Amino acid sequence: MESQNLADFPRPVHHRIPNFKGSYLACQNISNLEVFARAQEVKVDPDKPLEGVRLLALQSKKTLLVPTPRLRTGLFNRITPPPGATKDILRKCATSQGVRNYSVPVGLDSRVLVDLVMVGSIAVSEKGWRIGKGEGYADLEYAMMVSMGAVSQGTPVVTIVHDCQVIDIPEVLLEDHDLTVDYILTPTRVIATGCERPKPTGITWSKISCEMMARIPILRSLRSREKQAGKDVTLQDEHQHLETCGQHTAPPSTVRRPWDPPQPESGSVQGEDVPSNTVYIGNLPQDTRVSELKRALRERGAAPLRLTWQGPQHRAFLHYQDPASAQQAISCLQGLHLGTNTLRVALARQQRASDLESCTRTITQPSDL
Repeated sequence: MESQNLADFPRPVHHRIPNFKGSYLACQNISNLEVFARAQEVKVDPDKPLEGVRLLALQSKKTLLVPTPRLRTGLFNRITPPPGATKDILRKCATSQGVRNYSVPVGLDSRVLVDLVMVGSIAVSEKGWRIGKGEGYADLEYAMMVSMGAVSQGTPVVTIVHDCQVIDIPEVLLEDHDLTVDYILTPTRVIATGCERPKPTGITWSKISCEMMARIPILRSLRSREKQAGKDVTLQDEHQHLETCGQHTAPPSTVRRPWDPPQPESGSVQGEDVPSNTVYIGNLPQDTRVSELKRALRERGAAPLRLTWQGPQHRAFLHYQDPASAQQAISCLQGLHLGTNTLRVALARQQRASDLESCTRTITQPSDL
């Protein structure tokens, strides 16, 4: 698209949903679709080539929902033009700046029923297979809408691309969580794909990492709801941890390293591997403050019930409600850095009372965490 000068602002179009010359013309084709004419609530991605559809939705007085960028502050924003908005104001509302200035967030408990879903694409096939930027946000947004009851298998999905972006895509590249499209609009064509491949039926939690959970607050809320409903919400990192636990491992070394937690005496009850709700954090930088560790734990979605601080020993112990919560925290905290140090994170064995009482500061107030 760049080499043939098909691309349009913003350029270059690498690493984004590409805008192209003729995108507004392609957007006008949405007016010819019955699914748009009868839609009342329309979800349109914030990508530049979809700006024309956002404008048409506002001009048609439809409810326009736009996902928040990277889902950092929620799932949707509802675009709300000021009363008596002129055509120029509506055009501003349809831009990325207008989305920021003329929108209100839509909460998880809001009753939303999306009649039409508009997504951007890098490439798409006439069969309805779609490739995005590779970050999975469009797929995740759709799966989250399914979990909210906002869309169903019958909700049409439309994409807008340049003609050169319509290519053959091998079905082998698709996975169950990938979103397919029902209509493709280009500057010269309206393609009904007739795609019969099932769309995602909800969030595939085994594809979600703890890092993503920490970045997207609404995911944590949805996971809590689905967990209460009895669904399997095991995360990607937790699946990997369970698989690793099932593999044969060599016996631990008897050599103590400075960052290792103290080991109970062999043969004692404390020396046995027993279920624990306590997580050991080691290799803390010398000048680390307890507030810095608490902030990092919150950001990873792993705040404990209590925290036992042993700063002089460069370690801390996190106490959780049950062993399952402790294991989940371990998965979420893998690779955690403070300063230049990568922290050691492991399930703590039961410690002798003297180990936990010496040089400790135990924080029990919920407000502290």
